Amino acid sequence: MNNASPPDFVRDNTALTTTPLLPEIQLHLATEVTPLWQATEETLAATNLPPPYWAFAWPGGQAVARLLLDRPELVAGKSVLDFAAGTGLVGIAAMKAGAARVQSCDIDRFSLAAIALNAEANGVEVKPVSADLVGRPLPGIDVVLAGDVCYERPMAERVTAWLREVAATGTLVLLGDPGRAYAPAGGIEKVATYTVPTSLELEDRESRETVIWRLLPTE
Repeated sequence: MNNASPPDFVRDNTALTTTPLLPEIQLHLATEVTPLWQATEETLAATNLPPPYWAFAWPGGQAVARLLLDRPELVAGKSVLDFAAGTGLVGIAAMKAGAARVQSCDIDRFSLAAIALNAEANGVEVKPVSADLVGRPLPGIDVVLAGDVCYERPMAERVTAWLREVAATGTLVLLGDPGRAYAPAGGIEKVATYTVPTSLELEDRESRETVIWRLLPTE
């Protein structure tokens, strides 16, 4: 299983499908009938594969993507960064909403393969970027979108501090939060709320109220 190229691995272990909240967008996802859904963390560790975050449409990303399709003026004609992109769902939605260009950033090589395949399936051009951008300036980026990045304290604190610095340059920063423990408690402005259907295999409930916040710069 781990000898396949990343694109072949994505194709072999997912199914091209949609989510109830986003019928407009097709994604290669792990489903109940795909091998990856049934693979345990131990199996993934034994084959030196990272956890397959790229194979699931997490609620934070789904909510941000839905917002962009509902309010395309947020990204239309703009240069967009989809941060910690996973499936590439948010970047694909941005392109469908009329963004001028989208870079979808992730450090997992399987995620980068999934982003390319998912963009192709939806007939849009998204540039997969393999880099840890946290702490770096983002010249030329008008909008930063982060779907679901506040599930672990160290990452959430590091990313939030960086995104506030980005927001201070005038860049619009939108953060999807399905109620994660380490989401920022202040310096945020609510943009929208969506109820996102979820799987009990991924979450502890069948739907999550997910808020999209605009992150405000540190004063």
